[in-house]
Amino acid sequence: MILLSLLTVSSASAQTHYDANVAIGAKAGMDFSRVFFTPHVTQSFNIGYTGGIMVRYVEENHFGIIGELGFAQRGWKENFEGAPYNYARTTDYAELAALAHVFFGRRARFFFNAGPQVGLFLGEKTKANFNPDEMKTLPDFPNVNRINEQMLLPVSHKIDYGISAAAGVEFNFTKRNSIFVECRFYFGLSNIMPSQRADYFNGSNQMSLSATIGYWFRVK
Repeated sequence: MILLSLLTVSSASAQTHYDANVAIGAKAGMDFSRVFFTPHVTQSFNIGYTGGIMVRYVEENHFGIIGELGFAQRGWKENFEGAPYNYARTTDYAELAALAHVFFGRRARFFFNAGPQVGLFLGEKTKANFNPDEMKTLPDFPNVNRINEQMLLPVSHKIDYGISAAAGVEFNFTKRNSIFVECRFYFGLSNIMPSQRADYFNGSNQMSLSATIGYWFRVK
């Protein structure tokens, strides 16, 4: 009876065992971003590119961790509310993220990723149909009841950090190969512009929504 009980426990343990696996991958897509300025700035989403390479380690059923090294174009686009002007600022970042990975399903897996993310500012570029240095002299420029100081300020903080959360679905078409689609939200906890008491903006936090498609290859 004791031997039979031990065999039963051993069999149940074997059935619940999950083989650890390691996968490498890559992804690319579009990033829709804006900056939460305080005081408020009227704006719309700036569209850029995003992509990266990843490593995923899964040891437990339904749970793993992901490390990412990526590139993202963020920034904001001014909304002049009918005035004939255009202005968009694009900021480039190299990013590193460490994410918890929770998944459900077999052939088609639904997943949720979340964790901290840090970015290194690489550069910025501006696209406008006017010279921001001369906007106060333009006769029809909306200088009244509108905040314009952000168009004259460069990005001063080179490190951006925040929290990202993503959801998506992964399709396993062989044991080692899969593709996935992901939607991700990122909110920066640091300011990209000066935010001391004497500065104009109290806050300038980045926010982005990205949509990507990617590929995983299981190496173990």
